[in-house]
Amino acid sequence: MARLSLDIVTPERRIASLQVDEAIIPGAEGLFGVLPGHTPFLTVMGMGALTVSDAGVKTQYFVAEGFVEVAGDHVRVLADHAEALEGLDATEARKRLQDAEERLRKLKAGDPNFELAAAAVKREAVRASLALR
Repeated sequence: MARLSLDIVTPERRIASLQVDEAIIPGAEGLFGVLPGHTPFLTVMGMGALTVSDAGVKTQYFVAEGFVEVAGDHVRVLADHAEALEGLDATEARKRLQDAEERLRKLKAGDPNFELAAAAVKREAVRASLALR
């Protein structure tokens, strides 16, 4: 049976390099699945849980925006941020969300850092919701 080679990479490091049966990825327009033999494409990735299946065992990763390239039986996930959901601590995730919200509250809409802080709140909110699962 054909398998997918999946790489999850951030600007800082390679998060995972796996052989899997299927990947379900949060695209900018919604979830999409990739099986071996998928048509090649490049797309914008959204934010959420990336789920991989290997022999019936599912593993999830938190990914925060970036790009996905599917070529042959290879999937490259180029994420701004990614980490295994298994390692997320719910208490720490809530604290990170609170800190991000506090930084945003201190800024005004015209501040050059406002959009970055708002994006950080969104990212930490999704991360915290996945950690609480």
